[in-house]
Parts: sequence; C-alpha cells; structure tokens
Amino acid sequence: MAASLLPTPLPPHRLSVAPMMDWTDRHCRVFHRTLTRRALLYTEMVTTGAIIHGDRERHLGFDAVEHPVALQLGGSDAAALAECARIAQGMGYDEVNLNCGCPSDRVSSGRFGACLMGTPDVVARAVEAMRGATTLPVTVKHRIGIDDLDSYDHLTAFVRTVEAAGCDTFIVHARKAWLSGLSPKENREIPPLRHDVVRQLKADFPHLTVILNGGLLSLDAAQDALAWADGAMIGRAAYGDPFILARVDQDVFGEQGLPVTRREAIEAFLPYVETHLAQGQPLNRMMKHTLGLFTGQPGARHWKRTLSEHGHRPGAGLDVVRAALDGVPDAVLDARPGTSEVQPA
Repeated sequence: MAASLLPTPLPPHRLSVAPMMDWTDRHCRVFHRTLTRRALLYTEMVTTGAIIHGDRERHLGFDAVEHPVALQLGGSDAAALAECARIAQGMGYDEVNLNCGCPSDRVSSGRFGACLMGTPDVVARAVEAMRGATTLPVTVKHRIGIDDLDSYDHLTAFVRTVEAAGCDTFIVHARKAWLSGLSPKENREIPPLRHDVVRQLKADFPHLTVILNGGLLSLDAAQDALAWADGAMIGRAAYGDPFILARVDQDVFGEQGLPVTRREAIEAFLPYVETHLAQGQPLNRMMKHTLGLFTGQPGARHWKRTLSEHGHRPGAGLDVVRAALDGVPDAVLDARPGTSEVQPA
C-alpha cells in the first residue's frame, strides 16, 4: 500500500488513564503498560517546587516502556512551570499537562489546581511560558467550573483565553468543583456529572482537541464518548479493574492481534518487579496496583489477600506473587477480554 494511503495513526489521547495522586506512580504505569501499549499514561501531579528543589529522579524518573507518558504539573508561576517543562523534555516525556482541576484545600492554598479556573489570564501566561520553553505538547486539564463561576460563558471564556496562549488540547472533567465544603473525594461524586457541557464545548470549538474525563466507568462508556469527543480519559475505573485496559489497543486503536490475558500481564510485569526488588523497593509498593486485576472473577479474594497479608513483609519477593497466582483458576488467568470469562458462583 502506498504510504499516502496508509491510515492516519490514532493519537494516544484517544484513550488515556487519568493522573491520580498516590495511584499512577511509575510502578502503576509500567503495570498498565503490560495491558495496553497505546493508551496515553499520566504521572501523578508533581508540583513545580518538588521538581525544582526536590529529588528529581524520585519525582520524574520513569521507565522507557511507559511511552507515551505525560507529566502533569501543579503550579501557577509561569517561570517555574516553564523551567519544569524544559526539564520534562530533557527527561524524555511526551507531553506536559497543567493541572487546573484538583480541588483539594492544600492545592488551592498554593494557588494552583482548580482555583486557576478563576484566573484564566494566569493560566494563559503559564501556557505561553511553557510553550516557549519546550517543543512538547502543552495541554490543560480542568473542570467545567468552580464555585459560583460555573456558567457556560465562564467556561468558554476560560478556554478562549487559554487557547489564545497557544493551547489546543483541553481535558475536561465534566463536573464543577467546590473549593470549600467538599473533600476531593466528594468533588468527584457530589457535583452533577455534565457530559452535555463538554459535548457542547466540542461543538463550539471544533478546531480544538477536547477530551472527556469524569464518570467513564467502563471501556464501553469511553467508546461511546468517542462518537463526539476527540478522546476519553478513564480514571478510577481503570485502576479498580485494570483488565479493562486489555481491550484498548484492539477496540479503540484498531490494532490486530489478541489482547493479553491476566497471566501474560503479570508475567510481563514480574521482571520489572524483580529489578526494583533488587534496588530495595518493597513488593507491596509495586503489587498494590495489581490488586484489582481479578475483579469479579474466582480467585480475586485469594489474590488480594495473599498480596496484602504477605507483600508488606521484609524480604517479600516473587514467591508471594506465585502463591497469589496459585489461588486463581487457570480459566481466569488465561481468559482474554471479550471472551466468556469465568463468573463467580
């Protein structure tokens, strides 16, 4: 087939896994990569101060297998964000994302996160500075509103202002955020989910890349959103039941070949685990990201209990993982997504 007739590769934003504090660390991302090669993975939010003044390798180090991988930054100072964007490019990241959506009190007190939706000019200056410091894509993740600044007019004014600074990709969490009175967890559940607002935003800004985040509880829901959105970002659903990612490459990106089994995913993860055990990482810190792998399947309780009870002990190694695997039926370990899986009695 002539090169000009080859299909255009689908961008990684088409399906991504959300940045989640205390969850999407480098161990989590390497495990997720055993399930999908194509989905875009995000770091946890890392503050500019931690990068500039802290242990850079601890905060930013990642394994080459994680590509494509994006760094999410927390901050509001344009110069500091620009410096971090420059560092991100030097370390090999594929994208830099600015967090304008986290509603926690600690983040808001630092004048970054969701509160930045109240100061679009600050976001625009930050984006402009970051784009001047790197050739990487600079994207923004935000809510549909905050507190009483929740009108559609405010949302579109925010997008227009940031777009004018050079941002063309907006990842929109389809809930508003209350900056006081609700915890981060409550801010993920209590404000009404408004996919319709994000859909209208895409209709009004067809030239922009608009990615839907929030309330996508399955891969099927994400695929439904792709009928109108440029991309779908899955969060806790991908963490709580990571095996949903095993269908991504075939179902979302149209790749040929069979999706992986749970056994294949774990076996692919173990060399990484062994390497990091030798470097002093505790087993439970890595394997905690796999606890949901058998959600809804026979053997799930044994898997979680074995890893939880023994994985934290000094010297715990791959023998604990093998013992956990021994309690899962072969039919579950070797089932591929989309086939008839064994269901609990």
